[in-house]
Amino acid sequence: MAANGKWAQGIQPRHFHWIIKDQLAICERPGGFGQNHRKVRRQEEIIWIREQGFDLVISVSSAPNNLHSYDELGVHWRHWPFPATEDLPRYLEQSYTELRRLLTDRKRLILHQDELSERLIGLLAGYLVWNAMVPEPPKAIALIEHITGRQIGADGRQLVGEAALLFDPWDEAAIAATVQRALGDEARLAEMRRRSLAQAAQLSWDKAAAQTAAVYAALAEGRA
Repeated sequence: MAANGKWAQGIQPRHFHWIIKDQLAICERPGGFGQNHRKVRRQEEIIWIREQGFDLVISVSSAPNNLHSYDELGVHWRHWPFPATEDLPRYLEQSYTELRRLLTDRKRLILHQDELSERLIGLLAGYLVWNAMVPEPPKAIALIEHITGRQIGADGRQLVGEAALLFDPWDEAAIAATVQRALGDEARLAEMRRRSLAQAAQLSWDKAAAQTAAVYAALAEGRA
C-alpha cells in the first residue's frame, strides 16, 4: 500500500546535520545502530533521503550493512569504509578529491556511519580544512562541534590533523598553506618526526639488496 500524507515523505534520519548547507550532510545509518536498528524505520529514512533530493549516499561504515536497501528504493550509494591507520593519508586524499568533484558538479551528498561517530565528524572537519573552507584545524573542529553538538576526541582529531598535511601538488597556494600549518604546530611536527624515523628504520641497503636478489632469483627460476 502506498504511503499517504507526511509519511510519503519519509522520516528524517537521526542526528542529521548539514555540514555545507544544501550540499553536504551527515547522519546516523538509516534504521538505527546495533540492537536499535529497525527495518521499517530504515525504509522510512531512506525515503526521506530520496525525497529531499540527495544524489548520493556515502557509507563509511566498516561493513556494507543493508546498503541493498538503497537500491530497492532508488537511491544511489557508495561504500567508502575507513581503512587501517597506515592507509589513512591515501584514503583521505582520494575521498576529499572525489567529494570536491561531486560537490563542484552540484551533487547533494549525505555521509553516514553506523552511528554519528567522532571519526565521521572528524572526516568532514578535515574536508573543510583540506578544501580551504576553514583555514586552521582548531577552527574546523570548533565549527563541526558546534554544528553537531558533539565533541571530537583523539580519533577524530587525528583525521583533521592528517587532512591538514594533504595538498594539491599542482596548487602552489595550497602547498604554501600546508607548510605554514605544519610549521605552526609543534605537536604535529613532533609526530611527523616520529613517523619519519619509524619509517626510516624499516629501510636499509642490506634489506634492499636482499629484496633485489630475491627478485632476480625468482626470475631465474621462472617464478616471476
